[in-house]
Amino acid sequence: MNPTSSQAVTVAATQMACTACKATNLRNAEALVEQAARQGAQIILLQELFAGPYFCKTQNPSYFDWAEPLASSDTIAYFAELAKRLQVVLPISYFERANNAFFNSLVVIDADGQVLENYRKSHIPNGPGYQEKHYFSPGDTGFKVWQTQYARIGVAICWDQWFPEAARALALAGAEVLFYPTAIGSEPQSPHYDSQPHWQRVMQGHAAANMLPVVVSNRVGVETDDDVSLTFYGSSFITSEDGAILAQLNRQQEGIICQRLDLPAMAEKRRAWGLFRDRRPDLYKPLLSY
Repeated sequence: MNPTSSQAVTVAATQMACTACKATNLRNAEALVEQAARQGAQIILLQELFAGPYFCKTQNPSYFDWAEPLASSDTIAYFAELAKRLQVVLPISYFERANNAFFNSLVVIDADGQVLENYRKSHIPNGPGYQEKHYFSPGDTGFKVWQTQYARIGVAICWDQWFPEAARALALAGAEVLFYPTAIGSEPQSPHYDSQPHWQRVMQGHAAANMLPVVVSNRVGVETDDDVSLTFYGSSFITSEDGAILAQLNRQQEGIICQRLDLPAMAEKRRAWGLFRDRRPDLYKPLLSY
């Protein structure tokens, strides 16, 4: 693992409903970022694909027109200017077009407005209401960790959050905080099933197993497309390095949560426990099998 930060950091997660109007969504996201910055947040997480509705509910070729090349993305340019003005770090999720390929992607914008490396979502789900394989190719970037002005952060996107291997890969690359932008809610084929408790516990487990704090942002609201309806259950949260919930929004509210994280103390605790010292990579070859 790489050397850790010598400073504490204040992180935030936002939570909002999204409309069919991109300009409205960007303004609403901007307002939440500004609110978090006023409360001292230095790294602020927005939810997955917040520029529009979650369009993967159905298979509609017209939605490919929403994709943006990284170099000319007006979404990224909009938030690069905001990050520089507020001197905050922003992981920004967007629908990427790369020639004839399409990805569910994310960049980290540093506090000076610099756009850092691009990450493409590694694990692509496919199921009723979440037909992402129709729109996105599997990511080809590998997992990414970014050294920002305030901390070294790892970010994975939604379905990535269910895989302990992703969290461990980010931890081994030196991440001090794990961030998960998300779009998850009801299951159209099982309307009485509530995945929220399972979803939350999975990421609390990643925090505890890696002794890293986790920050999660999810959307809220009901979105309907061609008679397929999803109710997004929000519940954005921040954990401690042992997986305890430090702050959380409810299932309906729009807003922000902020939390101060003592990164040096967390790094000292990780070293004391010896979790990474006592790993046995020579025994983990089955992880490379099916």
